[in-house]
Amino acid sequence: MLEKLFLPRSVAVVGASRTPGKVGYDILKNLVDCGFAGTIIPVNPAGGELFGLKVYPSLAACEQAVDQVIVAVPAALVLDVVREAVAKGAGTVIVISAGFRETGKDGRQREQELADICRRGGARLLGPNCLGLINTANNLNASFAGGTMPLPGNIAVFSQSGALCTAMLDMAAGRHLGLSKLVSIGNKADISEVDLLMALAGDDETKVIVGYLEDISSGDAFVKAAEQASNKKPVVILKSGTTAAGQKAAASHTGVLAGQDTAYGAAFKRAGVCRADTFEALFDYATALSMQPAPAGDRILIITNAGGPGTMAADAVEKAGMRVAMLDRNTTTALRAKLPAAASLGNPIDVLGDADPDRYVAALKAAQLDEAVDSILILLTPQAMTRPAETARAIAENVDGSKPVLASFMGGTDVLPGRFELAAAGLPDYESPERAVAALKAMHEYGVWRRRPPRLVTRFPVNRRRVERIISRRQRTGRLQLGEVKAKDILNAYGFHVLEGHLAVTPEEAVEVASFIGFPVAMKVVSPNIIHKTDLGGVRLHLGSKQEVEDAFELMMLRIRKHAPEALIEGIYVEKMAESGLEVIIGMTRDRQFGPMLMFGLGGIFVEVMKDVTFHLAPITADEAIQMLKSTRSYEMLKGKRGRKEVDIGAIAGGLQRISQLTTDFPQIIELDINPLIVGELGSEPVVADARMTFAPAAG
Repeated sequence: MLEKLFLPRSVAVVGASRTPGKVGYDILKNLVDCGFAGTIIPVNPAGGELFGLKVYPSLAACEQAVDQVIVAVPAALVLDVVREAVAKGAGTVIVISAGFRETGKDGRQREQELADICRRGGARLLGPNCLGLINTANNLNASFAGGTMPLPGNIAVFSQSGALCTAMLDMAAGRHLGLSKLVSIGNKADISEVDLLMALAGDDETKVIVGYLEDISSGDAFVKAAEQASNKKPVVILKSGTTAAGQKAAASHTGVLAGQDTAYGAAFKRAGVCRADTFEALFDYATALSMQPAPAGDRILIITNAGGPGTMAADAVEKAGMRVAMLDRNTTTALRAKLPAAASLGNPIDVLGDADPDRYVAALKAAQLDEAVDSILILLTPQAMTRPAETARAIAENVDGSKPVLASFMGGTDVLPGRFELAAAGLPDYESPERAVAALKAMHEYGVWRRRPPRLVTRFPVNRRRVERIISRRQRTGRLQLGEVKAKDILNAYGFHVLEGHLAVTPEEAVEVASFIGFPVAMKVVSPNIIHKTDLGGVRLHLGSKQEVEDAFELMMLRIRKHAPEALIEGIYVEKMAESGLEVIIGMTRDRQFGPMLMFGLGGIFVEVMKDVTFHLAPITADEAIQMLKSTRSYEMLKGKRGRKEVDIGAIAGGLQRISQLTTDFPQIIELDINPLIVGELGSEPVVADARMTFAPAAG
């Protein structure tokens, strides 16, 4: 896949220049100086010779076949050049030139025509408005990046920003990191992150895929390609450029809480992508993932020559949600025989400030043998008797590859020799313990994702016809906001437990309904114009007699007419009062890129103030639903902590799966809230206390 992008036999540079500093000059110089073994064809109307190569006045004048054409001419000339390239049979066209979609309407039209020319001619298009690409395996530097060819390695990089490509090259060089490939995708008129994920997933020279993205061309295609790639090798992505432009004024809690960037986070989680929050973290994670084996778990052992950094590392481990390993007794015994009496043999293991390389090696060997340790973090601070370079060499020589080993040689000039030794040995080294721990967390999370069970989505028996009728009627009438009564009808059709209730339009009807279904009851105003019923006095609970129902009806109507005089009041819904339980909120908001996103959180202050919620893309499996619950800070409350009884966690997970099925079955539903869903103890059936939905307008 993309063979003529990465492995062309011949490359033509249209716009080759004799002027240093010009893009056409730099690209040609890079191809020649970096030792590309294929045929290099400079093209410039002036003809002549460049770098000892014959310059052709046009592509048509060149008698040989051309696999790849690099276009570095003004935007106004690009289309004619590309037509010529396609006619010449080029398999790949790389348009370096700017002046397309990024410039406005005319540029957008020009870019579409460019893509159409390539598509009709059977050529793949990289760019426009890009830096080019590099493949170290065949010394192909088809870019205008300055500097020398990057070291060969196993990290492949793609970036939507050409400037960040050069920054990535510089950072890789500074860290002595080798790259397999680097691709600037520019405007993505054809070749996108999806194509590169698919190609690099099957690339034997690439162990880790690194990407920088400002947007994603196709949500569904991205998730599929990223998931397939992540099943083979780590994918680390930095996503920027998130704005509020696509977020509408949501009518549901779920839509409001989804925020600007939640969809990308949910998509990356689903696809197994390691998400970097900063440019620095992008290479922190890639370095660890490319150099070290995946950890078997989250238990980390810290080896240090100073107490303070060890404490910092232990704090970082706890804050990251991982565990400071509890050493096996045999490990402690072995260490006691090797280390001074003053050394601390807990975790962190403090080998003391005067530690020589042998003490570090003793601690490292013991840790590698301890089955209670999943990863090892080695800290070193420069002290008068510290020998950083010797210590680094000793550590590298004794790493057995059984579990990941990361280092943090803290300091500046004094530890540089040690850091150079670690880099040469292929051991990840970080300037601070916190950055090392963040890399370990990324490794651990990727390992957990790789070990996840197969994705088996449960399908429940449901009444689809009933839902189809409700949605169809609403779309025909244009009433797209669905209140509690009809929303509960839909949820009931999908297996949710809804308490008996009926609509009343007079106090007498309300009393009759309450007497029929049995006291106590709840009463709620039904109006398409009132979303937050409680704020207007439109909800009354625990009504235990006919008189209370009658009084409540009259008082509710009085308050509603006073506070919302223009609202259409359909009546008062009288419903059997639910048993007490834990209130949770589950819902869905449909993202423009990635489709339905499910949400879970506790009700009350947890959702309103703390916003302790989690999201996941639908469809969802039973295991993923449980993981959603576990990822909230309030999960301990579900398990019965702080004086509460444990609730039926499986029932909540089942509710999320049913919402998943409903919203994948009916893309017309764009928002849905069950708030609250009242959950009781194990074996009880959750009750939908309130709900609402929003539909998309009918197509056409």
